[in-house]
Amino acid sequence: MTSSPTPADGDPAGADPVGTEPEVRELAEVPAVEVISRAAVMLMSSAAEKLGLSEPDPAESPYLDLDEARRVITALAGLVTASVEYLGPHAGPIRDGLQALQRAFREASAHPDEPGKGPGEKYTGPVH
Repeated sequence: MTSSPTPADGDPAGADPVGTEPEVRELAEVPAVEVISRAAVMLMSSAAEKLGLSEPDPAESPYLDLDEARRVITALAGLVTASVEYLGPHAGPIRDGLQALQRAFREASAHPDEPGKGPGEKYTGPVH
């Protein structure tokens, strides 16, 4: 039985002869739409966590933090608004995700903001 060398086995370069490591791309080679989309997905994921949406009962989530969620949703709204023309077919789903997060924020708030005053609504307009 043979095995591939690993860094612990004395492979000083840490090579991945089996191909189990993901390929690393130079940032300059990544298309702008992919960079923007990935940033939007990261912001969406962060907002969802901060709204407690990863838990069966969001109100009981140890990660629930509406102040932080407001900041992330506002940043996402700014990114989406500024880059919507470049997102092509990705624009619709990203905007839908943003609106869902804005609605979830409103539902999670004990005293919901007035329409147009919620997180990111200065960029997107009122979300009802």
